[in-house]
Amino acid sequence: MWGIIPAAGAGSRIQPLAFSKELLPVGSRFEGNVERPRAVSEYLVERMIQGGATKICFVISPGKSDIMEYYGGRVDGAHVCYTVQPHPAGLCDAIFRALPLIPPNESVLVGLPDTIWFPEDGFRALGEDRLSFLCFPVDHPEFFDAVVTDGDGRVLEIQVKQPGADSFWVWGAFKMPAPVLAELHDLWQRRGCRDEYIGTLVNAYLGEGGEANAVHAGEAYVDVGTIHGYREAIRVLSARSSEGGETNAYTGFVTG
Repeated sequence: MWGIIPAAGAGSRIQPLAFSKELLPVGSRFEGNVERPRAVSEYLVERMIQGGATKICFVISPGKSDIMEYYGGRVDGAHVCYTVQPHPAGLCDAIFRALPLIPPNESVLVGLPDTIWFPEDGFRALGEDRLSFLCFPVDHPEFFDAVVTDGDGRVLEIQVKQPGADSFWVWGAFKMPAPVLAELHDLWQRRGCRDEYIGTLVNAYLGEGGEANAVHAGEAYVDVGTIHGYREAIRVLSARSSEGGETNAYTGFVTG
């Protein structure tokens, strides 16, 4: 199973930083008995590995070599590789940069590296046979991509940053078979590569008869890409730690 991590964004909402936003220290981890700061993207990497990923592809911009230096070629048993998005072109373009690496018999996990969410094993709740979104309840869905479903969890529409959204459930990560990723890429190309957001592309996919499910298994979701989100992430992690929900017992990295 592959994990795709789109990490090419400039992070303008939380700049200036002296490093890539995906390496922003949030919380901590242990290397043996030594406690170290934990980069925000480590949370997603950890969740992908818990979800079954054995290969992880970071999609980076040309100026983000610090991510390569940080993660190297292996993380906690998973192989790590990198591909480059030469110019900012949106989330869809970034995700599809990894497509040539992924054989058709694999499954694919996708998440955002500047978010922290619970439960840690949320990817395990997603199905294997179709596009499946892991959804989280939020107070302000207009800042995210709200997922509208029927009573059986079938996705009817994704409302991209829409005021007065019809659902308080937003997607935070998703999973699909590799052939579905290829279908989405083909559709994206037929639409002139104009879709920046995955939500508008999925709406077109649904309109052509595609199917997607929403799994309402998320408990908490924080976008760490703003100062407010950063503070909220610290609060959520502190609360989870005091409740025993986040152990910070990460095994660390093995580069090579």
